[in-house]
Amino acid sequence: MCNEFRRLKLLQDAIEEFDRRGLPLFKWKNGLIPNALDAQPAIRIRDSAFVVRGGPEGLEGAMTTWAWPGPRGAPVFNFRSESRDFSRSDRVLVLADGFIEYTAPAAPGVKLKDRHLFTMAGEEWFWIAAIVKEGCFSLLTTAPGPDVAPYHDRQIVTFSPAEGLAWLSLSQPEQTLLRAPPAGAFHVRTVRKDGIDLAA
Repeated sequence: MCNEFRRLKLLQDAIEEFDRRGLPLFKWKNGLIPNALDAQPAIRIRDSAFVVRGGPEGLEGAMTTWAWPGPRGAPVFNFRSESRDFSRSDRVLVLADGFIEYTAPAAPGVKLKDRHLFTMAGEEWFWIAAIVKEGCFSLLTTAPGPDVAPYHDRQIVTFSPAEGLAWLSLSQPEQTLLRAPPAGAFHVRTVRKDGIDLAA
């Protein structure tokens, strides 16, 4: 499951790009501009991240905590999308430009898992489908597409910058939206292998 993603793009730059891309008018929830507008190279469970909702006046943004507490206390950071109806859910889009998947290292005795960074082909950033509950969001997951399947048996639901609005409005059927993209939608780069950091 995805338990780490990133946003390197500055929020002010992203918001200005919304208009250039023809996205609906943006505003901050309750007019409150958060202090944390800088890049977030590593967003992990219980961190806050930038999400947007759809409304009659356009897009509304807020910094929101990732993962609500489950019934036994464990954080619910990923949420299975299949066989569920989200028409009455608080649907949001999470802005990201990469997410991490982990695999077991091949080298014996290495405890650190290998890390693989996924970025969307042809786009500087993308949306992740999510819902909000108890003031926190959880990322929706689905069966993996060809790009993610070699690394994990589930993947988060993602959209290009233009396609994400359909999730907010449900202008397309949920079963059409909540599925993995075709092969080649993501570039993957291994950033840690057998305990060795390759990110540099």
